[in-house]
Amino acid sequence: MNRLRRQQILDTVLRIPEGRVASYGEVAELAGWPGRARLVGRILKEFEGPAPVPWQRVLRANGCIAFPEGDPRHDLQADLLGQEGVEVRGGRVDRERYGWSGD
Repeated sequence: MNRLRRQQILDTVLRIPEGRVASYGEVAELAGWPGRARLVGRILKEFEGPAPVPWQRVLRANGCIAFPEGDPRHDLQADLLGQEGVEVRGGRVDRERYGWSGD
C-alpha cells in the first residue's frame, strides 16, 4: 500500500475532534482519496504504530458502528465514543449532532 496514502488517511483520522465522528467515506474524501472508504477501513484495521489513532470516531455512512452487535469491538467502540460524550443508541450515532466535516 502506498505509504503517502496511508499517512494522509491516518492524519485525517487524527484531526477528528473528540466528541465528533466521520464516515469512512468522508475520511477518504478529506484525505484526498474520494471513493476509497474501504481503504480507510483496511488502514484502520491494520494500523500498528506508536501513537494511538482515534479509530472509534469513524463510522459507516449511516452513522452505525461497523462491527456487529455482540462483537466485543462493537461494545468497545460504543464505550469509547460514550466516554467522549457521543451518544450511541442501537449501535448508531446521530451524525447531524456529532458529525465532523473537516472544519
